[in-house]
Amino acid sequence: MKVATYLYKDEKWDNPFDTSLDSKNTLILIFASLDEDKVQEKVAKIAQLFPTSIISGASTSGEIFNDEVYDDTIIVSIAKFQTTTLKNHIYKTIINENSYEDGVDIAKELFHDNLKGIFILSDGLKTNGSKLTEGIASIIHSDVVVSGGLAGDKDRFEKTWIIENGIFQDSIVYALGFYGDHIHFQAASQGGWDSLGLTRKVTKSRDNVVYEFDDKPALEIYKRYLGDKVKDLPGSALLFPLELKDESDAHGRVVRTILGVDEKENSLTFAGDIPQGSHVTFMKANVNRLVNGAGESAEKIDFSKYKSEKLLCIAISCVGRKLVLKSRINEEIEAVKEVLPQNANVIGFYSYGEISPLASGTCSLHNQTMTLTAIWESNA
Repeated sequence: MKVATYLYKDEKWDNPFDTSLDSKNTLILIFASLDEDKVQEKVAKIAQLFPTSIISGASTSGEIFNDEVYDDTIIVSIAKFQTTTLKNHIYKTIINENSYEDGVDIAKELFHDNLKGIFILSDGLKTNGSKLTEGIASIIHSDVVVSGGLAGDKDRFEKTWIIENGIFQDSIVYALGFYGDHIHFQAASQGGWDSLGLTRKVTKSRDNVVYEFDDKPALEIYKRYLGDKVKDLPGSALLFPLELKDESDAHGRVVRTILGVDEKENSLTFAGDIPQGSHVTFMKANVNRLVNGAGESAEKIDFSKYKSEKLLCIAISCVGRKLVLKSRINEEIEAVKEVLPQNANVIGFYSYGEISPLASGTCSLHNQTMTLTAIWESNA
């Protein structure tokens, strides 16, 4: 496996592209928050230089390159695999209501012998991430690692896009399967938020909308936690996400971001489903814990079989963390780099949702986490 990374900033690339990396088993990932037209222009040129490579990517809420965070740039990783087979599948018509079925279809298409991992990029506004991952998990065994993220749009929540073989599209989910005896595909995530208050039961909800906690109006209870930050809703909700306990997994917990509030219905709308009858705890931001949580995500990855080969690490963090950490945002990337092998190539982006395994190995949607995907090949 050979890996090269590139940064487009201030109207220029940091290095010329190594076109010798072009092959049918080469994966090019492109993440950007620049104007879409400008990104399309650059991607078209990359496609000309790498005509046989798989080219995919996503719009972002910020880019991660090595140990720094950027805005209004384009970042590129090129990974040429030696013995690994890559297979891509696109479900072009993803919408919230059909996300479970889309996940099932993707899993059925990719599930074959020697499947070691699936990497997913999906529209950040039209995907029900929890339903998508549930659909995948209904087919894919827990020993196959599934990771990825939902595209971002800075903090605007207006439009996201996915690159599929060099073509820009919205309303799609892109999934890539990794197959072989020498590929290592590892993923982990960690939050770092502190608990705030008691655990409550969701007594009324529908999909990702919660109406009642403990038989009381959800928004009314939530406002008690926000205090004087109530006036800044819904933006201030990024500072107080919700931890959801997976009732089927004693150690499984995911964080859900609040995307909106409905004063008339006294309800809260989340980035993923909150099942009725589930138990939840509100969380609050702690900058030091968030930074430490990023490092803990890297510590969860099993490098016991790593022998100093070329390594690509895809870091996907939540836009909510970026808004909380502000000027300290680079610290969470530095915390990751301190744990990873010294020669790791790190790229990534800030997202509207992260996909990573639970403790059980089952893939799930996460919010407000640092999710890492480490990929390398053992020498044949």
